Amino acid sequence: MKKILLTVLLFFSGIVLAQNEQLAQNYFDKGDFEKAKISYEELLKNQPYNTIFFQRLIDCYQQLQLFSLAETTLQGRLKQFQQANLLVELGYNFQLQKQEPAAKKYYEQAIDKIRKNPNEVYGIATTFERKSLLNYALQSYELALTLDPKFNFNFQMALLYGQLGNTDMMIEKFLTEAFANPQNSLLIQNQLSRFMSEDTDVAFNDALRKALILRTQKNQDVFWNEYLSWFYVQQKEYGKAFIQQKAIYKRNPETFSNIVNLAQLAIEEGDKETAKEIFTFVLDNTKDLELLIQSHTYLMQIRIDSATEKEYAAVASEMDLLLKEYGVSPYSLSLQILQAHFTTFHLKNPELGKTILKTALELPLNEYQKADVKMELADILLFEEKFNQALIYYSQIEEDLKNDVVGHEASLKAAKTSYFKTDFQWAQKQFKELKSASTQLIANDALEYFLLINDNTVADSTQTALKQFAHADYLLYQNKTLEALAQFQNILKSFKGNEIESVTLYRIGKIYEKLGDYNAALIQYQTIIDKYKDGIYIDEGYYFAAELYNKQLKDLEKAKANYEQLIFHHEDSIYYTDARKKYRQLRGDTTL
Repeated sequence: MKKILLTVLLFFSGIVLAQNEQLAQNYFDKGDFEKAKISYEELLKNQPYNTIFFQRLIDCYQQLQLFSLAETTLQGRLKQFQQANLLVELGYNFQLQKQEPAAKKYYEQAIDKIRKNPNEVYGIATTFERKSLLNYALQSYELALTLDPKFNFNFQMALLYGQLGNTDMMIEKFLTEAFANPQNSLLIQNQLSRFMSEDTDVAFNDALRKALILRTQKNQDVFWNEYLSWFYVQQKEYGKAFIQQKAIYKRNPETFSNIVNLAQLAIEEGDKETAKEIFTFVLDNTKDLELLIQSHTYLMQIRIDSATEKEYAAVASEMDLLLKEYGVSPYSLSLQILQAHFTTFHLKNPELGKTILKTALELPLNEYQKADVKMELADILLFEEKFNQALIYYSQIEEDLKNDVVGHEASLKAAKTSYFKTDFQWAQKQFKELKSASTQLIANDALEYFLLINDNTVADSTQTALKQFAHADYLLYQNKTLEALAQFQNILKSFKGNEIESVTLYRIGKIYEKLGDYNAALIQYQTIIDKYKDGIYIDEGYYFAAELYNKQLKDLEKAKANYEQLIFHHEDSIYYTDARKKYRQLRGDTTL
């Protein structure tokens, strides 16, 4: 019975203590330091060895300017426990009172403790860091290293150098640590990425690049080629990253995974020339069936994207030859799906496309492969205006792969199907749910359509303009580009000055870009900029106008002006990061 009572008492005393601790923390967080002081004094009576409670109590004394009480308490603690870091606390207490000589005396006493026992560096340097006494913290680490070279404070010192603005030394320490302890590379790369994306030191990227190149020259370890490749990927310079990956492969021809990942990144960022070069390299250097088919599939997709109608017959013939060479099997599924898509959306033969896919479904496929085939089959049914049948397949994928990115993609396509058939109420409900999807591309796409439907329903309750717009979007989906262009142009004439105008201008601009008429595209973007400065497509106007000036029209001053408008006035834009990087490149801030 006594044991039970003791257990109950301990349990309830633990609850009370936890509640008191939470209460003290709440007072402290709210800045009510008088009440927090009383609470922490009580807590320390029950737990006199608790360093967190003690530190909070000292903080309360200092916030209340009870410096003498803080000093007395610290001196008592120092006498009782002989903790060297308390010398830093005493020094800081004097610094708060603007008594620099007294503060310095205690700081030097703390550093002297490291001379006598280098292991004291851990507590002392950490306390200096916590008080933002960065030079003293650095001095502590450097002293400990001279006394015992076995210590490793590269990471801590790199962070300190970074905070002090000495980025060259920060790079040196981070790279030294990365090579010595490769398991820390990801952590270090995250830190370096933070500096690479900041505007504070425009020379940082160049300094890091030079430091990495120097190491690849001095040390033949492929580790540095990997690091330099990572750097170029951050800069979206995939061609330069590929040079490093080739160097790695020549010395260690075991796997193509990094090279293929690089090619996929290049495709996502629109660098198709580098992707072609990479996949051609893979084809020349592997006999692995899966890799060969994967590379051919990507190369065929790139070929299709740039092919003119006159070249379609040659593309179809090449696809047939590839499937004859590799056979119809689960291994060549990506080629079969691509052939079905090309046959439907370019050769306008959906019946043959469906036949290819139905044959594929008879193969022994896993659930993801089945989902890929069904997704393409649904896309073809949608192409044929068989909306309800398409929705059945999309729904099957959603059901089979819940909470998976493929399932979310099917959900987005189902929502778009409802949008194409002008069932806006149901489409809007689906887009609303997908706005918070874990995949950023799906979330962004869903948000765009959600706003499109919402804004144009508020502006026009009959949704007349929106229905015509959805039909034009559907023509685009069917790859009927010129028909879609005519429909969008008709919307501009019929609904001039309406809410729908800005997004219609944007769509027309993208179509003209696809057709290679860059001046006509620019007119659309400029109209958005001139007439819809407060609209949701203004950042698209600035960004794509800048891109045309930069890449196609080679008017770099106008490109800079448009990037600048986006950077300084639309910081929340999804194009902000890219615009800032390209603006800095054009301005000549860095030599990337």
